[in-house]
Amino acid sequence: MIKKILVSQPEPSSEKSPYYDIAHDFGVQLVFRPFIKVEGLSPKEFRQQKINLLDYTAVVFTSRHAIDNYFNLAKEMRVTIPETMKYFCVTETIALYIQKYVQYRKRKVFFGSTGRINDLLPTMVKHKTEKYLVPMSSVHNDDVQKLLDSKKLNHKECVMYRTVSNGFTEEEVKNFDYDMLVFFSPTGIKTFKENFPDFKQGEVRFATFGPATARAVTEEGLRLDIEAPTKDHPSMTSALRAYLQEHKK
Repeated sequence: MIKKILVSQPEPSSEKSPYYDIAHDFGVQLVFRPFIKVEGLSPKEFRQQKINLLDYTAVVFTSRHAIDNYFNLAKEMRVTIPETMKYFCVTETIALYIQKYVQYRKRKVFFGSTGRINDLLPTMVKHKTEKYLVPMSSVHNDDVQKLLDSKKLNHKECVMYRTVSNGFTEEEVKNFDYDMLVFFSPTGIKTFKENFPDFKQGEVRFATFGPATARAVTEEGLRLDIEAPTKDHPSMTSALRAYLQEHKK
């Protein structure tokens, strides 16, 4: 029986989150507890990369963390981002988040539908004359760089934030009684293993988002039960719902 699910992300800010619909429809308890914390680089650390924010005419955002840290750094370094700056986001949700910092104008905010950078490429190619800046986490691969190179786009990747473990308290370790764990990054898996070195999986289900997270689970010798995104389930909530529906039968 799946009754209690740990989602390794902050609690959704909107009551309309599909997670709450899942809790209601399947009578499961969802506990939101991030396994990782995101820390922004200081202006001093960022300057070591010798990047001037104003040298770029467009920014590519792959997450809300990237947006927060881009605008926070600009503020700390007293850089005024021009009205003409264009923003390319991997999803509409991320695009809408920009409103927290700048006025949302359709002519300068573009977004994809799948959450994958590949889906954003055709739009970026239409704006071939832009100089793209891609804020990233300290833990990243060269996939984005290679993709943008393949389209001969003018771009530069830079590190703006880092991901660190968000350790468990003794009490959390002692009272760990979940039927399913939902992970969104390899760092989350690493944090889990550090805090539960003797963990035996048994009937506990593992769900992951993203290929790198899925790989981290199998490399730890753990069983992977739910993987997203897939063609049928582009989001974690969609994959979770399908699994619980099947399990209910």
